[in-house]
Amino acid sequence: MNYEISQKFFFDAAHTLKRKIEADSSRRIHGHTYNAEVTLSGQPDPHTGMVVDLGLVRQAVEQLRPRLDHHLLDDIKGLGPATLENLCAFIWRELAPGLPGLAVVRVWRESIGDSCTLRAAPR
Repeated sequence: MNYEISQKFFFDAAHTLKRKIEADSSRRIHGHTYNAEVTLSGQPDPHTGMVVDLGLVRQAVEQLRPRLDHHLLDDIKGLGPATLENLCAFIWRELAPGLPGLAVVRVWRESIGDSCTLRAAPR
């Protein structure tokens, strides 16, 4: 058996996007409330009973969140075009060094029903 433990967070941010469909509205600066969830996978430590202390996960998230919240995503170094895919990859790159066992990053926009999930390759 393998355990998964996760933490959700959200951020509000603006961006522009060059695309072929809905091009005019996407090119203008517009914003969304983004929801994100990071999931860690593994076996509970025999002494603590935890896969990871969720306090450590929350701490990592709270260090990252201010870099995204109420910012223009176009200006965030290392993000690239502000797609859901790039947001997943950015969050992964930022959190993985401090969160061994990171297995899944999911980003979604509840208001319009779209999402992206990035999973670690199976071992």
